[in-house]
Amino acid sequence: MWFFDALTSGFTTPTDPGRLQTFRILFGTVLTARFALAIGQGGWNRFAPGSLSLHTAEQRYGPARARYLAAIYRPALVVRTVAAITLAVGYAPRPALIIVLAGAGMELLYLRSPNAIRYTLLTGACLLLAGDLGHDLHISHTPSTANTWSQCLLVLITTDIYWNSAWQKLRSPQFRTGLYLAQWVHVYGQVKDQLPHQRGQYAIPTAVRRRWGNLTESNIRTWQLAAAAAITAELALPPALLVPQTAPYAVAAGITMHAAFTCLKPRQLITFSGLTTSTYAAFVS
Repeated sequence: MWFFDALTSGFTTPTDPGRLQTFRILFGTVLTARFALAIGQGGWNRFAPGSLSLHTAEQRYGPARARYLAAIYRPALVVRTVAAITLAVGYAPRPALIIVLAGAGMELLYLRSPNAIRYTLLTGACLLLAGDLGHDLHISHTPSTANTWSQCLLVLITTDIYWNSAWQKLRSPQFRTGLYLAQWVHVYGQVKDQLPHQRGQYAIPTAVRRRWGNLTESNIRTWQLAAAAAITAELALPPALLVPQTAPYAVAAGITMHAAFTCLKPRQLITFSGLTTSTYAAFVS
């Protein structure tokens, strides 16, 4: 298996550089979507005079630094979106990647739950360490060691994310018993019409909500099966993605799982789900 060969050889095993180049295109596309969404739905006016965001920034950083953050905020939104598009199409990919990572890192200054940004920075760092990011939309398939280290690192990060997530779910009785998922679907079904930006907050199909959106014992048992399937998938996906014979089925299962979870929290999970499924390209040599 290429991954273990690369580890034992000190990352001198040739791999297909096109795998990381494909991830670069997908990474840029996902970040373009995230940055575009950040401009809409009130994001453009985040640090407007008198806003809660500006008041919070003043309390956290002081008035002078908060005013500086407000001054660069809108130009940064535009610049980082253009850089993400540039990264996806492969024009000057390394400088574009640096701007994209800086623009994403800016969100650490004001987001209350920046886990998606931390994951973005981790996966982006793998690209930054790659020796051959490619140019334009052309993908090279000539074996080389230029991206071996970066590709292994990306596989390790995704594996850690999956296995750590599975471990946390196993430790949570509420998730393990299906109660968490049942409560989430039920509550969001009750308040979905009162949520701001409804399309970005809730995307569970009506049929699912009607059939399994009540807190009956039968519904909870159904969500318990869904929880068990999610934990099993997170444990099994990394090794299955590395084996050529099982990789196509693992890709399909992973995309299905992430699509289901994204329905629960579309706006919050689009970046994580998009980047995680994009890393699947790195699992094949």
